[in-house]
Order: sequence, then structure tokens, then C-alpha cells
Amino acid sequence: MAIQLEINGKQTALDAPGEMPLLWALRDLANLTGTKYGCGMALCGACTVHVGGEPVRACVTPVSSIEGKPVTTIEGVGSDAVGRAVQAAWQELDVAQCGYCQSGQIMSAAALLRTNPRPTDEDIDGAMSGNACRCATYVRIRAAIHRAAQALA
Repeated sequence: MAIQLEINGKQTALDAPGEMPLLWALRDLANLTGTKYGCGMALCGACTVHVGGEPVRACVTPVSSIEGKPVTTIEGVGSDAVGRAVQAAWQELDVAQCGYCQSGQIMSAAALLRTNPRPTDEDIDGAMSGNACRCATYVRIRAAIHRAAQALA
């Protein structure tokens, strides 16, 4: 069944069963492998993408539930000033250690800064609480979000 999606600004038709998780449609059918599989239960945040501007866990989101809605992945997050600022801060502060969770971290951080351009530490902790980092780079993640917010101010 062809599912019509707008992925990173481009109209795309994916031949996917409606119940297929968005994560696998993106990785296996659209060849966008930056979004990672972590737990498969929406607990770790590695698979975070934006659907209609909101962060969602792609591992538990059926592709049919988002048909016609714009999807932004890590490959497209840098298409606006917020995404670019977050990516730049991540690089400047050398946030990633192993890097596996970082696409989800960046997607959640960008979503936070779009709704709250001057977050406090508590705001950041709340917004990022669903994103696990096994390397424990949480202090650098928080610092990068503050750096991105400063760059956007």
C-alpha cells in the first residue's frame, strides 16, 4: 500500500503496510538511516523525529497514522535556523561520545527550542527526559542546548 508522506520537505510515496513503524519506513524504504533503533518501546528516544513539528517516537508510530503530515528527520533538521544552531552547538561542544543516541537528542533539543527559545535547566531536563544516553553526556547536552539558545537570541 502506498503511503504518501512529506519527508524533509519532499513528497514521498512509500510502499509500506499501514502498521509498519515509521522508523522502519524511514530506514528501510526511504533510506534515511540517521534515525536510530534503540529500544522499540518509545523509552529511549533514539528514534525521535518530528511529525507536524512535534517530536514523536518513530519506533511505535504506525506509518499510516501520519499520512499526509510533514516528517522531519535528523537528515532534514538543519534546514532551518533552530536545527542549524543545535547541530552547530553539538559540534562546538563535542557532545557526542559514541553518538548512537545523538540524532534523537538533537531532534528533541530542536523541538524544545522551537517552543521555548530560552529554556532553563529544568525546562531542558524535562524536555530531554525521554532521551537516554548510555555514555551519560547529559551535562554536555544541556550546555549545547543553552549554547544553541544563545546563538538564536
